[in-house]
Amino acid sequence: MFAELAKVMNHGIESDNYYDTLKQNVISKATQSGITKTSRYLKSLYDLDASQPQFMAFKHFWSIAHERDKPLLALIYAIGNDYQLKNSIPVINNTEIGKKVTVESIESNIENLYPQKYSANTKRSMAQNIASSWKQAGFITGKVKNIRTQPEINYLVLTFAIFMAYLNGLRGDFILTSDWVKALTLDERTIRSLAIEAAKRDLLQYQYAGSITSITFKNLLNKLNINGFEN
Repeated sequence: MFAELAKVMNHGIESDNYYDTLKQNVISKATQSGITKTSRYLKSLYDLDASQPQFMAFKHFWSIAHERDKPLLALIYAIGNDYQLKNSIPVINNTEIGKKVTVESIESNIENLYPQKYSANTKRSMAQNIASSWKQAGFITGKVKNIRTQPEINYLVLTFAIFMAYLNGLRGDFILTSDWVKALTLDERTIRSLAIEAAKRDLLQYQYAGSITSITFKNLLNKLNINGFEN
């Protein structure tokens, strides 16, 4: 639902009121039921609550990110609220670049995790929606073949993934092995290199010595006026 999310974010970010933006139908739905359904999904995936630390972080990174990076930010944020999307991370990670990401492989993953819980039609619909999410973020390319690709991940996108893990209570190396960071499908060397670049730009504070990783966000937390996460 990136297209709808982008409309809401771009229209609501000035007033910082995203619920009213939805009521104004900036998502351009033809019926009230369409507005209600889409609004419910967007709230479920992205919160849209300007008082919540995670969303405060999201709107900040949205405001400073390049347009090409925003689908990645949306995917990272949604992973924290959509367990089926989160559960599909290994499918993407385990598919080699250039190989096909099949809807069947995502369906199989759902079935393995939740045996006989969903009907065949429901699993197919879920798998197709999951594949679409990864495709919009650049990890899958092609209308039919669904080839595994790797989008360019920069220091800003990685910082957002790390920050999401941090705001959800993870610290040290647990941040780097979190679902938010795993979703970017980067090797450890690249992750640490991008973290160093982010630290140079004062987006985070990063230290790695003696196999111990320290990641904090003192300056960013102060800038966004987010309290209670300093430890």
